[in-house]
Amino acid sequence: MNHDVPETEHADIVVIGAGLSGIGAAKYLTDDFPEKKVLLLEARDAIGGTWDLFRYPGIRSDDAVHHYGYEFKPWLHEDAIAEGALIREYMTETVTEFGLDKILRLRHRVTAADWSSDDAQWTLQVAVTDEDGNETQRSIRTRFVFSSTGYYRYDRGYEPHFDGREDFRGDILHPQHWQEDYDYSGKRVVIIGSGATAVTMLPAMLKGEGAAAHVTMLQRTPSYVASIPRIDKVGQAMMKLFGIERGYAATRFKNIWRDHFTVTVMCRFPRFGRKLVHSMTAKELPAGFDVDTHFAPPYNPWDQRLCATPDGDFFAAIREGNADVVTDQIERFTEDGILLASGRELEADVIVTATGLVMQMLGGIEPTVDGVPVKMSDSVLYRGALISGVPNWGMMLGFTKATWTLRIRNVCRLVADVIREMDDKGYDTAVPVAPEGMSTQALFDLSSGYMQRAQAGLPRQGTGSPWQMHTTFVRDNRLFKGRLIHRDLQFSKRSAEAPHLVSAEAAS
Repeated sequence: MNHDVPETEHADIVVIGAGLSGIGAAKYLTDDFPEKKVLLLEARDAIGGTWDLFRYPGIRSDDAVHHYGYEFKPWLHEDAIAEGALIREYMTETVTEFGLDKILRLRHRVTAADWSSDDAQWTLQVAVTDEDGNETQRSIRTRFVFSSTGYYRYDRGYEPHFDGREDFRGDILHPQHWQEDYDYSGKRVVIIGSGATAVTMLPAMLKGEGAAAHVTMLQRTPSYVASIPRIDKVGQAMMKLFGIERGYAATRFKNIWRDHFTVTVMCRFPRFGRKLVHSMTAKELPAGFDVDTHFAPPYNPWDQRLCATPDGDFFAAIREGNADVVTDQIERFTEDGILLASGRELEADVIVTATGLVMQMLGGIEPTVDGVPVKMSDSVLYRGALISGVPNWGMMLGFTKATWTLRIRNVCRLVADVIREMDDKGYDTAVPVAPEGMSTQALFDLSSGYMQRAQAGLPRQGTGSPWQMHTTFVRDNRLFKGRLIHRDLQFSKRSAEAPHLVSAEAAS
């Protein structure tokens, strides 16, 4: 909901982005600082982030919502692998239940963020759109910013160039911009891609009255695909046995350690992992299916994320004969479909380019510090959450080998500790400063195309604490034990006589 606010508004903490991470951050930070003014800004006209943006057939979670969701709000639906609509409902309930609608500002798009050391404040330039589509500019001045803007661009997905695209007489759609009322019933569909989106869409487009006639997943490189239960029967039993609160906590604990064990074993023993997934896949497919061609990637498990198929619905669609997988290179689009490098032509009425995301840090915001633009590729992240050289700014980044959102609580605890340190000692600025000559490494460890394309523009991480983050919750959680304030996090305050900052040592 929107509120009447002046052209310049003041806040103590501004959370940017009302997706799953932003809503969680707003809940934690309002609990930690009930006396402070916290605002939750969302550029779109609804909360939900990814789950409101993506509306393609079958959109669902890849992880069980028991640990993808919030620790403070139990997931009660029996489906552990949940459809997008259920996840949106869960977030809407969270906003209402915990009073976050009172601090929510919809259609508030942050276009610029400028830090002034003289004022020790951020000034956010915000484009506000009313219900009629009229846009006005407002400013918000705040002591602290927490960005929960995700890691990819919302306005466009990644679409490589395809020769002959303009010759194709059918429809070409990208999942990121899917029209919910699009009618593909009775049509021949080719989905280009082998990631989670393609694995989700293929079986979904073959269900119900409006089902496609046939769906082909066309991939250049295979992915690992694993069947997982849609319903967590053990979790359901634990909530009945121990009650909702304790049973939910136990289910989260079980899932966290199950995932950690699986990932650890596959990464430590990749040959075993490859054989295990290969054998499980072969059992799901028809006899004689060419598993080695279509489901044997050239990389090890978890070099890229595993694709999940709930109750094996992806494999079931192939067994039933209305779907297939083709592994080949695209030569060009034709009037009637796609010509492959092998000379084969795939006929299609609809082509879906499930070709990936365009990564983007901070939602496209390019902050400045005292007029100097922040170059994210030159920065290093303190505990994967604070940006070197950037004062009073936290950001949410999740895991590559565990559920992304498991990191929210720890990142918010770090931010809360920083703010308390400033409050307790009279500081107004906290900025991470990386030691000169510190060794760094890539922030993410996956070889997925969208991450490799973005690598040059991403921040980096160190090789040791407190400049490092791990790829799984269990390991990363250890980095958040004990005191989180390190000497590399420098605090300062303005003197009473002049607006310039004095060092923490001089002020103490």
